[in-house]
Amino acid sequence: MLEHYFIKPATIDRIRANWLGPHIEHYVEWLNSEGYAERNVFRRVPILCQFSEFVQHQGASDLASATAYVEPFAAHWLKLHGKGCRTDAARHKVIETARNPVRQLLNLALEGCVKPERKPVSFPFLSEAPGFVQYLKEERGLQPSSVLHYRYGLRRLDAYLTHVGAHLSEISPALLAAFVVDQAPKLSRAGRRNLCGVVRVFLRYCRRERILSEDLSAAVEMPQSYRLADIPRAITWEQVRIMLQVVDRRTVRGRRDYAILLLLVTYGLRAHEVVKLTLDDFDWQQERFQVPARKAGHWSAYPLATVVAEAIIDYLQHGRPQTTDRHLFFRVLAPHRPITNAAVSSSVADYLRKAGIHVHRPGAHTLRHTCVQRLIDAEFPLKTIGDYVGHRSPQSTEIYSKVALSALREVAQGEGEAL
Repeated sequence: MLEHYFIKPATIDRIRANWLGPHIEHYVEWLNSEGYAERNVFRRVPILCQFSEFVQHQGASDLASATAYVEPFAAHWLKLHGKGCRTDAARHKVIETARNPVRQLLNLALEGCVKPERKPVSFPFLSEAPGFVQYLKEERGLQPSSVLHYRYGLRRLDAYLTHVGAHLSEISPALLAAFVVDQAPKLSRAGRRNLCGVVRVFLRYCRRERILSEDLSAAVEMPQSYRLADIPRAITWEQVRIMLQVVDRRTVRGRRDYAILLLLVTYGLRAHEVVKLTLDDFDWQQERFQVPARKAGHWSAYPLATVVAEAIIDYLQHGRPQTTDRHLFFRVLAPHRPITNAAVSSSVADYLRKAGIHVHRPGAHTLRHTCVQRLIDAEFPLKTIGDYVGHRSPQSTEIYSKVALSALREVAQGEGEAL
């Protein structure tokens, strides 16, 4: 594989003569299989050769001991190549340039795969309340995503206590009130309510475990929240056409995003339902597809619209990477992994911005609301609409009664008392 990238035999011989040579060649094969551009290979191989010389100079001669020198090598690389960096962001970029390929090579050599780099995230108040996470998982039976929700809320409380110079044991009703007042402008109505709920559960746990001398949960008053208080954030069908027109379908990303946008606005799918679609969910002979991973735990089957099918086929033929993974949509940049929920919502927001369409909290749900609005305008029953978009309860569809404009107009004109 090295011959595919390097022309001079002397260059290939120098790489293979290196004590990391076999692992570097295996890493180059992995880069090629994952769709990395040639420029990435040309940039990373010299870095790995320098890392090999660096750890060998430090006395390491095997992969296990070389892992201890990743950070020292990154600092050494910054010293050599970061002299012109004036900001922390620029220096961090230089460090990552050296650190990433080294970590990938070591992971590939030691574990047989390259794991995505994830920053370790600690849970707040672990030293003061070490059993709280276990309490959430075992006693309250929360899912990992819900536990993360608690982490986000308590990080706000921890940051505020650090800011005012207070400790958990010094917390008081007045301090909690000041915390809520400080955080309220930064959150939506639902966000404020969720934050207060998280803090109340944590305070009750602290009292139960005698971390606090009294139960202060009552000092955090839950904000009032009313059902059907908001209006769904939909856009018009003409705005949908404008948004689709700004997608550059000549590119791989454009072909992928065009198919995603059509799935969202045609079927009202959620972002996580789109990213979990696989090739096996499509029956091309019967012209239908299924959504197996719905929010309520059920699955739905839909007829495959011609325009959606054509967009997906275009992506499969001219955009989707060659991989054994059965997921439908993938990242454009290497390494080729399935697209994420955040990437779907971010892409929708990006195209709405390019189209000059301003909407509150733009994202994948904007197109889901637009799909429902289209069905409301066509005067479909709310029960039918709820089944179509995968609502678990009819109450979830009630919010759209506020945008049933034809029925509301009839009531306003005095002809709809019976409604």
